[in-house]
Amino acid sequence: MTAQHAEGVRHADNVFDLTAALVGIGSVSREEALLAGLVAQRLRERAPHLWVTRVGDNVVARTERGLPTRVLLAGHLDTVPGSPPAEPRRDGDTIAGLGAVDMKGGVAVMLMLAELARDAPHDLTFAFYDKEEIGSHQSGMRVLFDEHHDLVAADAAVLLEPTGGLIEAGCQGNLVVEFEFTGARAHTARPWQGSNAVHRATAALGRFAAFDPPPVEIDGLLYRQSVSVVAVSGGVQGNVVPDRCTVRVNFRHAPHTSTEAAVAQLKALAPEAADARVLLCSPPAPPALTHPVLRTLRETGDLPVRPKLGWTDVGRFAAHGIPALNFGPGDPELAHTPHEVVTRDALDHCLAVLLAFTDAALAATV
Repeated sequence: MTAQHAEGVRHADNVFDLTAALVGIGSVSREEALLAGLVAQRLRERAPHLWVTRVGDNVVARTERGLPTRVLLAGHLDTVPGSPPAEPRRDGDTIAGLGAVDMKGGVAVMLMLAELARDAPHDLTFAFYDKEEIGSHQSGMRVLFDEHHDLVAADAAVLLEPTGGLIEAGCQGNLVVEFEFTGARAHTARPWQGSNAVHRATAALGRFAAFDPPPVEIDGLLYRQSVSVVAVSGGVQGNVVPDRCTVRVNFRHAPHTSTEAAVAQLKALAPEAADARVLLCSPPAPPALTHPVLRTLRETGDLPVRPKLGWTDVGRFAAHGIPALNFGPGDPELAHTPHEVVTRDALDHCLAVLLAFTDAALAATV
């Protein structure tokens, strides 16, 4: 069936059929090559007004009309590993299958928009990227910004992650810090001759468990915050006092707190730690709803707004000075589950809003 779905990716004439064909092409992280090639081929064949560049398994298509401002639309090609087969399952006006929600529906909208939005009053960039699901440091968007910044430079951006057809503004910061507590080995029959590193960690564990940072309101949106201990390891065997214990902590922090400030907050809760290593630091993003282009998107679709709880590449765009928001088809609560389903209405609604946005709303001056 892969050949049939490949033909569908190249030739489907509506967003519903195109989504089904995209779901039919397996693209688990690090296995996006086939899909990236089909996306590039479709763009070259059906959107000749775009300049198409492939960088590894990332595909960037741009208009080059010399217009005053540029808007980037972005979506990732990869899916998480999962039990559902790549084969799409149609049931009336729904499509089910791995990636239907996260985020091949959004990719299908981007591909249709790339063909149809030929006369937007601003230049457009369409970025399809790989490895988003396996950590922001491996993401193809990081590669594009670090090594091909000119391809993804823009004045504003829309990330087509699933949002249920409304705007999810900004995003939380995502921080993972690993703390190391040290002690000295001894026989458990004579523990006073050593120092138990696990015991040394318990006070900090209690503080992490008790730490309940309050929600923060920004531009009328309430961003919740949370600290979770996600891993604890230590010990040698049943008769040895452990000399090392590591505690891994995840902090989802509101956009008002920088990564550096968030690290400092966690370190203050574990003064007994001998070392603290930052394993992941994905920066937060403010709502950016006052930006002229993004405000017009909201007004064009009369779209409700809620804060983004979680991290998306909107945070990366903000770190590079590009105001951005999340807007895409599909229920985000179905992402990464065996029950990904997207409807024809959700796809059509998202495409219609973005077509109206690129036809009229982009006339806003940055």
